[in-house]
Amino acid sequence: MASIGSPPSSPPPPPPSTVEDIFEDYKARRSGVVQALTSNADAFFEQCDPAMENLCLYGLPDGSWHLSKPTLRVLPQLPEPTLGINFARDGMAPKDWLALIAVHTDCWLLSVAFFYGAGLNHNGRERLFSLINDLPTVFEAYKQAPPVKVKPTRKRPTDDDEQSETLCGSCGVNYYDDEFWIFCDVCEKWYHGSCVSVTPEKAESIKQYECHSCSLKKSRLN
Repeated sequence: MASIGSPPSSPPPPPPSTVEDIFEDYKARRSGVVQALTSNADAFFEQCDPAMENLCLYGLPDGSWHLSKPTLRVLPQLPEPTLGINFARDGMAPKDWLALIAVHTDCWLLSVAFFYGAGLNHNGRERLFSLINDLPTVFEAYKQAPPVKVKPTRKRPTDDDEQSETLCGSCGVNYYDDEFWIFCDVCEKWYHGSCVSVTPEKAESIKQYECHSCSLKKSRLN
């Protein structure tokens, strides 16, 4: 189960304090973020809209994941995840973007676990780390999961008026629903994938797309 917006308003349970309870909390939060980056990757990708404000990915103690802005407290109750993950979404290949989030999330999960474990003694901390280390990291879980397919890296027009005004830079035909389009990062025009020989699968590996005309201009300048 995933959500976006403000964190749940129900009173939080008492923070875990024993090695076993902290590890159970870690496992649940880890399970949530692994789902976000693997089986729920398409929904996660869509919700990480770069047009929104800074977003963080939270793994929750109930095993779900949540996207929201970070807390505004000067001293938050828990360490905060990496800020602004949505801003990088369209500037990287989806698989690289998800992998980078996985690495940052591993750091956050460890920081939360050892925040809760601040009162443990040496043996307790060592045992906690040993339990955590026996699990694959989020990054490892992401790499081991079946390949994730997400929608194209550029957001297509959604407003009716915007759709009617959006023309393919190659053929001049209007935008229609269920068509794959790709955006040129240089001239900022939209193109039918079929007009420029780019498929949705191929688009996933393109970090910055340049249309044929822009590529020709660039080569002439060089």
